Amino acid sequence: MEKKYIMVIDEGTTGTRALIFNRNSEIKAQAYTEFEQHHPAPDRVEHDAQEIWRATRSMARKALEKAGLKASQIAAIGITNQRATTIVWDKRTGKPISRAIVWQDTRTADYVEEIRAEWADKTYGKTGWAMAPVYSSLMLHWMKNNIAGFNKRAEAGDLAFGTIDSWLIYKLTGGKTHAISASNASVTGAYDLHKDDWYSEWLDFLGLPLNMFPEVMPDSGDYGMTDESFLGVPIPITGAIADQHAALFAQGCIEPGTLKVTHGTGSFVDMNIGTKPEISKNGLNTIIAWRMNGETTYGLEGYSAVTGSAVQWLRDGAEMIPASPDTEELAKSVDDNGGVFFVPALAGLSAPYWDSYARGMIIGITRGTTRAHLIRATLEGIIYSMKDFIGAMQDDSGVEIRKMATDGGASANNFLMQFQADMLDAEVVRPSVTEATSLGAAYMAGLAVGYWPSPEACFDDQTVDRVFKPKMSSEERDSLYRSWNRAVKRAMNWAKDDEE
Repeated sequence: MEKKYIMVIDEGTTGTRALIFNRNSEIKAQAYTEFEQHHPAPDRVEHDAQEIWRATRSMARKALEKAGLKASQIAAIGITNQRATTIVWDKRTGKPISRAIVWQDTRTADYVEEIRAEWADKTYGKTGWAMAPVYSSLMLHWMKNNIAGFNKRAEAGDLAFGTIDSWLIYKLTGGKTHAISASNASVTGAYDLHKDDWYSEWLDFLGLPLNMFPEVMPDSGDYGMTDESFLGVPIPITGAIADQHAALFAQGCIEPGTLKVTHGTGSFVDMNIGTKPEISKNGLNTIIAWRMNGETTYGLEGYSAVTGSAVQWLRDGAEMIPASPDTEELAKSVDDNGGVFFVPALAGLSAPYWDSYARGMIIGITRGTTRAHLIRATLEGIIYSMKDFIGAMQDDSGVEIRKMATDGGASANNFLMQFQADMLDAEVVRPSVTEATSLGAAYMAGLAVGYWPSPEACFDDQTVDRVFKPKMSSEERDSLYRSWNRAVKRAMNWAKDDEE
């Protein structure tokens, strides 16, 4: 095993990355490509699952080539993925019956409101996941009612449902394995955390047969071997873990009360809460953080669906910047936000508000507002959302949070990280390797084959890039946060029909 490596397939919301890690948790090589985002209507976000599969094959081969390695030198493959994104395929042909519905999609918002009174408390109490359009089960219900022949094919046992990890495992194994990791199962809005099984009462209500659903497996475990057509030789798939859960593990948050913040397409705050599933009192989500060696670790999570993608909107939609990293210097070029606040609710608001009808809003613009103020307000809006979650987590856990790990692409932005430390009044630790989601998947796969002997051993060689310490006065922090709360109230329910 000395000369072998771990390959990770990291399927994000906007692109596919393949990475190769060594035993020191270092990236030997990686390859990345974006894939197309489909928006057939304002409330819809879709992906082509076949395009994702083609990108996966291409990037895996490219990463091997860049590393100068043979496939036989890969000890195991781990997968990490965007969560809740829903794919249904025909078991006979192996082809998707439609585009995948992405976790950012809000087409089920009206149905959520229709059944909220009857089901919201029940599903939250069972699944730990506040009822919202992000439920994979609700996406499946939409497919059931809108795709011709769905019901007949599902009842006949011809259809398979899965999240991105399920789809990739199915394709990688040549159709031999239909499975989902425990972490991904817990984010579908269809998994009963207390019974540790699919939430049959809810699925019966939605009219979704259990024969569509994948087998729930440990995040670190045996998913089977890749088909030889993938890389030329069979390679064991021994890790599959949802992206935020992977980052929580990779940041060394393996003890209850430890916490990390990930800044990707969305921004996510996750806290390890131990081996018992506790349902939040404050609208946060309870997740299976990971399952390995017969033990399940749970977590609390708050997330904002649009943060990094708000910066992407500045670049591609508003065309204010040529590249995302340019936001750092532009934000620093002004002394403050000039009274401008950007609520990044481009796909609604998640915890603790859970308002699918909220919309993005920029408020406080004056004749003195510049492009730099708008960009600074966008970055600040990401962190205000984090502050909402942190307050709720401290209340739920009873733990005062004074230190947190951070990762994700936007964590490279020093302005963003300093503002995070200031607004959350906590030290922010940025590791040298910020691809934590990929690294967490590498650990899951490596632990299953003995590449690392124990979870603790995974962190022996990790180093810190920088620690950001809070510098802002409590008066300024409180004043800015009050203004943020005023802005959020104005953004809420914007897309809802006026009933008056």
